[in-house]
Amino acid sequence: GPPDVQDAVRPVDRTPLLPAGKLAGVDRRQGPRAGARSDPPQIELRFLQRERAFSMAVYPAIRPFRCSLPCLLAASLAVCLVPLAHLNAQGLLIVHDHPHPVPLPRPIIHPVPQPPPTAYKIKELTVNARLIDQIAKVQVAQSFVNTGSRQMQVQFVFPLPYDGAIDALTLLVDGKEYPAKLLTKEKAREIYEGFIRQNQDPALLEWMGTGMFQTSVFPVPPGAERKVTITYKQLLRQDRHLTDFLFPLGTAKYTSAPIEKVEIQVHIEGKLPIKSVYSPTHAVEVQRPDPQRAVVTYKAEKIIPSGDFRLFCDVDEALVGASVISYRPQAGEDGYFLLLASPDVNWSADNSSAKNVVCVFDRSGSMSGTKFEQARQALRYVINNLREGDYFNLIAYDTEVEAFQGQLQPFDDTSRKEALGFVNSLYAGGGTNIDGALQAALRLLDRESQRPSYILFMSDGRPTIGESHEAKIVKNAREKNMMRARMISFGVGYDVNSRLLDRLSHACFGASHYVRPNENIENHVARLYNKIRSPVMTDVTVTLDVDVASVQTGDGISRVYPRQINDLFEGEQVVLIGRYRTAGKAKVRIRGTIGGEAQTFAFPAQLVESSGDEKYAFVEKVWALRRMGQILDDLDLHGRNEELIQELVQLSMRHGILTPYTSFLADDQGGRHELAEAHQGRGGGARRAAEALHALDEAEGRIGFLQRDLKRRWSDARQVPANAPVASIAPGRDGATLYSLEDDREISAAAVRNVGNRSIYRRGKFWIAANCTDLDPEKDKNQFKRIKRFGDEYFALVRASSKADNEILARQRPGEQLLIRIQGQAYHLYD
Repeated sequence: GPPDVQDAVRPVDRTPLLPAGKLAGVDRRQGPRAGARSDPPQIELRFLQRERAFSMAVYPAIRPFRCSLPCLLAASLAVCLVPLAHLNAQGLLIVHDHPHPVPLPRPIIHPVPQPPPTAYKIKELTVNARLIDQIAKVQVAQSFVNTGSRQMQVQFVFPLPYDGAIDALTLLVDGKEYPAKLLTKEKAREIYEGFIRQNQDPALLEWMGTGMFQTSVFPVPPGAERKVTITYKQLLRQDRHLTDFLFPLGTAKYTSAPIEKVEIQVHIEGKLPIKSVYSPTHAVEVQRPDPQRAVVTYKAEKIIPSGDFRLFCDVDEALVGASVISYRPQAGEDGYFLLLASPDVNWSADNSSAKNVVCVFDRSGSMSGTKFEQARQALRYVINNLREGDYFNLIAYDTEVEAFQGQLQPFDDTSRKEALGFVNSLYAGGGTNIDGALQAALRLLDRESQRPSYILFMSDGRPTIGESHEAKIVKNAREKNMMRARMISFGVGYDVNSRLLDRLSHACFGASHYVRPNENIENHVARLYNKIRSPVMTDVTVTLDVDVASVQTGDGISRVYPRQINDLFEGEQVVLIGRYRTAGKAKVRIRGTIGGEAQTFAFPAQLVESSGDEKYAFVEKVWALRRMGQILDDLDLHGRNEELIQELVQLSMRHGILTPYTSFLADDQGGRHELAEAHQGRGGGARRAAEALHALDEAEGRIGFLQRDLKRRWSDARQVPANAPVASIAPGRDGATLYSLEDDREISAAAVRNVGNRSIYRRGKFWIAANCTDLDPEKDKNQFKRIKRFGDEYFALVRASSKADNEILARQRPGEQLLIRIQGQAYHLYD
């Protein structure tokens, strides 16, 4: 074979090779033959490398009678039998000198204190990417540590990107360059299947189907650290003017311990102004130094990434830009769409619409102490960040209601200093007159004003003075709000009446936000005010019109969230998501008022008839998260509804999104029939969900607070997985996460595994895919096709299955039985 490969794996002894496939002194069935010499056996394997054959010899370090034939074969797969890492650059270390076949390193808690013979962890992962139009220049640095007790001979491998368009690739190990070899998709699949057969580990199934780069072997002593650096260029996918960047963080789940530090920074540059910058997978920070540049940052510590990092960006010369992503898994069912809309980042403050701002400040006795000082500092922040042309006022309330001035004040240096003096004079004491404070604030607003109005309302308790009935307080606010003021409510601490705040925000075109006792009020208020400080377009409406829709069928657009977009602000990005019935060419229209004038922006879109793969499957799950948040909101504000409860259970079941109200799905002691009933939204599942939903009757206290905060996070979800408390894969562990209302934390649900956009559930000895819950493994045996894992029939199924199906197959562990439906056929996969 090539010297760089052969020298890395062959010992000094240059014993001639035997014919391919022959073992010296070893009978495949009987072991060592009588009288045969006991020299270490040699195995010769022939592989095609860059259109030429080469031979490779590997000498196991143990005598033939001390290991089985699979052991010898596994040891012989030194360079070529390597797994396929996911997509482009994030790679795996493959250990070549195992004493026996073992699966890839996984995050397993070992019961003994001694280190395992063979294991590694990824200490640090840093990614720096530069996206210029459709070209990505990427540098990846990974630090690996040998956490085992013996030296490892390892190899770094990674696959081609989705389009195979990778160029100028270099790889350094501790500063020394290692050559990387290219394997075709067909050769990579052959090598890959061989590795799985020998190690009896299906974990790598999810990465079949692309070509592969691999390095030569290099040693890593016990406890030693190696830094691998990759630099490459890649041609990115582009759909219209929406560019898609993908980095495979998911391969990092094979580390034996959480990664101490993960940092990703993406610099985006374009010839045209950059509008939307959106990640459906991670909560990123986006800085916009100018219209043609954006800097995206993601940082995390002590995590095991469960999914890949994905980023979308689009460009447009218009003042407002918009892009649409559509996904339709079944041609006969309604599809899903996600719309991104962003104003020009260069929109100056001089062009922004002037606004009215009224701050309603709770100074009741319960606010005394640290909360009161933080709240006063929040008021100072808002006052100091008003802009010329804005009008404002301040309302402070306890038992009495006190206003800074009798009417709205134009913002200037004089009014700013006077307002700050008013804030400094405030002190805490008395009861909580919420109704009186809101009516006083709404009376200040001029219904004839063309300026948009915002009320920042703060409360840390329930109403104790004046009107105290929830429904009447909401009714009074709705009737007085003739100018459609947007009310942004802040619930401070667990004593607040959270349901009242939600009802007020719904009635007054706003939103509720909740500040936990250990959080800083000023940070919450500042973050929200920064969002609304510069309105670009007010009274906004967004429509999606399908060209082929008729009067009889309508456009078929339904269940769009958020239900209402009032204003579009500088630096804001709207993520609108919904369902569609009619496929085809469509047009997005964004209408609103800019500088007192009505304007309309139109953008082309395409709603697909059927999706051939699952590259946009995240759209469906983001929609499911928001829909579940809306269902909980409707149940909370309007009372019980059996149809909504059934839909909640169905969505939870289908997508593995476990809520405090559907946590019974994670009970592996339940029968298979419970999964079937849950999938259909009926029977015991719906009853148990209805019982759990009685918790929504708690309007105050810790439970009431956490439930409203929970549904807000679902309603505002932008990522999959979204920020906790959304169920997501618990990396490397058997389960998903579930948010607990009782103790305000995430807990493991070991009877559920989320796999991409799908889920599987454990019932007894079976793991059952959500698409197979209608069948009983005992009563419906004749409908299942039984296949033993790792045989020829098994790999034939793998080759014929989609990437999403193979990801589920990859989650099956030794000794487990899996029921799944693939391409309409039900399968029972067993060891």
